[in-house]
Amino acid sequence: MAWFILFCAGILETVWAFYMKKSDGFTLLVPSIITVLTMIASFALLAVAMKSLPLGTAYAVWTGIGTAGAVVAGIAFLGEQATAARLIAVASILFGIVLLKLCDGK
Repeated sequence: MAWFILFCAGILETVWAFYMKKSDGFTLLVPSIITVLTMIASFALLAVAMKSLPLGTAYAVWTGIGTAGAVVAGIAFLGEQATAARLIAVASILFGIVLLKLCDGK
């Protein structure tokens, strides 16, 4: 269950990063509110997951999901470039997340 909670926390990290960009420096109300609410929810879920997962694993997976998700969201919704190097970097992050999960054994 901790891994599912951590996955949800990582997805919410992607959401808040995306809406932070859409908030235009916190000058737009609705994206700013979504950013703050999803930040709080993401941190809360991370804290719950850390009750049973190692700190380094939980934090690395959380940031990795958020990082990979933000790159994909930028490409899919914001017109950012999908270069080979960026896609390889995202694949490397995802590989690292899977490896951390396999090393944890839970």
